[in-house]
Amino acid sequence: MTNHRRATALSRLLITAVTGACLTTACGVVPGGSGGSGDSLTVMTFAPIGTKATNMAGMPGMAKAYERWVNANGGIKGRKLRVITCNEKNTATGAADCARKAITEKAVAVVGSYSQHGRAFMAPLEAEGIPFIGGYGVSPEEFQSPLSFPVNGGQPALLAGAGHQLGKACSQVSLVRPDTLAGDTMPVLLNAGLKTNNSPEASDIRAAEDSADFKPQAREALTGTPSAPAAASTPSTTPATTSPSTPSASASPSKDPKDPKPAKAPAADSAKDKSCVTAVLGERTEIFFDAFRRVDTQRKTQISSVLGSISQALVDRTGGKESPFEGAYVTSWYPVSTDPLWAPMRKVISEQAFGDDTVDPDDSGAQTTWIAYSVLNQIVQRFKSNEEITARKLTRALNQSPGVQTGNLTPELSWRYQDMRAVAGFPRLVNGRVSFQTVQSGRLVAQLGEQNLDMTPTLEQAPRSA
Repeated sequence: MTNHRRATALSRLLITAVTGACLTTACGVVPGGSGGSGDSLTVMTFAPIGTKATNMAGMPGMAKAYERWVNANGGIKGRKLRVITCNEKNTATGAADCARKAITEKAVAVVGSYSQHGRAFMAPLEAEGIPFIGGYGVSPEEFQSPLSFPVNGGQPALLAGAGHQLGKACSQVSLVRPDTLAGDTMPVLLNAGLKTNNSPEASDIRAAEDSADFKPQAREALTGTPSAPAAASTPSTTPATTSPSTPSASASPSKDPKDPKPAKAPAADSAKDKSCVTAVLGERTEIFFDAFRRVDTQRKTQISSVLGSISQALVDRTGGKESPFEGAYVTSWYPVSTDPLWAPMRKVISEQAFGDDTVDPDDSGAQTTWIAYSVLNQIVQRFKSNEEITARKLTRALNQSPGVQTGNLTPELSWRYQDMRAVAGFPRLVNGRVSFQTVQSGRLVAQLGEQNLDMTPTLEQAPRSA
């Protein structure tokens, strides 16, 4: 038995090493040569840029860096990669325009993109058989369309994970979220996670996505009383009476020596004595918590959010160790950004995006785009050198191929029929894994005592929300 375990561990180590080498050398490519037939492979990456709501400029920025890097190393199996980008503008019209541009440019895939307007962009892509690989996961269509190939669990996994994380520490939870179609799914998903720890449902507090004044929502969040439009939720009616907020858990020992040392975990008997507020407002999360700090003068409330709404860049920008986000809980899809598993991506960014301030290796959008292009690379490697690659052939390969490795940044990914899960409204969700983090000494670090968790079973039990 011992020898078997050692052999298994050694096999996993070798697989990780080989996968990492593939991601950094574009396996099967002769560096510096044109290779193959010299054909180019056109793909698109789109995201909102310069809008009043969430912006994801790092996603097209990462895509262009990947393009430069892979072409400097011979392309993908001898094919030159051509990446076209598009500003989605955070509108349905913008999303549809980007999809039509992908069709006009004869893109074989849309890769690593962000949009809340799934209906607007998926319909044109489906009509032309163009696969959507590794979207950010904010629209239900990304987990419903047979041409979508998500690499993470999107908002469903993050919200359910946040509920699990908060359910262990909070007697009462208030959720502040955008008053949009995408936002309407959030309470159901968060409550599914809370239910796993026998916690009451969260108060549902809506806010205009592009609002500049969150004081009304901040006051509602502090008292745990939802606004009138959200009265259909089942809020807690007991005002918050809490002790000062101390993170219930901190970072696990980090692989990076520069990371702060882990703090001691709190006593179990104080586990659920907090009033907690979680905000999932994208770039507006910072504005909300600025308003909330002015209302919560006694600083008694535990704050929380998810990857994309709180980031390392936000913590750095708001004071690092002195950041008001110190002690916040964060739910993520991926390992912490200091994990050595991100080294190949960081190398590409340092070599090919050193002058692009939009590409941040700590940014979840850039990370998702890196993983999405890694998937594209591996799938293209499975074609014959002189074989023509079309959108429909690429879709067929994605649907039929066995697992794709991402250097342990995600579980092995596969979108075959037998890999689909019974998650109501999200049948294409094949990776429900999340990690639990906290802000400690100005850094996002792994939460002590919390292992990565697959939220798929929780989501399978949740009511349909989309």
